[in-house]
Amino acid sequence: MPHNSKCCSECPLHDQFTLNDFLVGVERKAFRMAVMAIGNHDDALDIVQDSMLVFVSRYNKRPINEWTPLFYRVLQSRITDSHRRALVRNRFRVWFNWNGSEDSREDPLEQLPDSASAQPDNIIECSQTTAVLKRALKDLPLRQQQAFLLRYWEGLDTRETAIAMSCSQGSVKTHLSRAIHALRGCLEGNKHER
Repeated sequence: MPHNSKCCSECPLHDQFTLNDFLVGVERKAFRMAVMAIGNHDDALDIVQDSMLVFVSRYNKRPINEWTPLFYRVLQSRITDSHRRALVRNRFRVWFNWNGSEDSREDPLEQLPDSASAQPDNIIECSQTTAVLKRALKDLPLRQQQAFLLRYWEGLDTRETAIAMSCSQGSVKTHLSRAIHALRGCLEGNKHER
């Protein structure tokens, strides 16, 4: 049965279209966040898919205006769990002297086309700055990285970020301040090196 735009907002079909639209809207950003936090494309994809399944099973009946922070709470929880599992795996590797090779796949952020036509020297400077910023973001402690990405990349407000990170608004502000300070220091240090 085709979806009728005149149906009421309580209609299950209407809810399904709304939920699908929401998931499509957050999927790409969530994947980028997971890749940045985890560093592995396959693991990041698994985390995003798992986060979506958990979100749908637990929160699909919640009001739509609560979906974004709730989804990012699930995503950040899955990222944190992945970090914990990686720590345990790495301990075993060290104990048993396992040397697994890391996947060296291309970063999806580097694959995006540049929409601005700039002079070659500006392109080089911008790509160097972007590389420094990406490296600095990756080197941030996980909670600072989460606060920065949720506030400035996803555009959540402080309250929504606190919900997504399962912490107080004060903690969000502290993590965010430290992240900005660290990133600013990296970018300024990069300018002085040129």
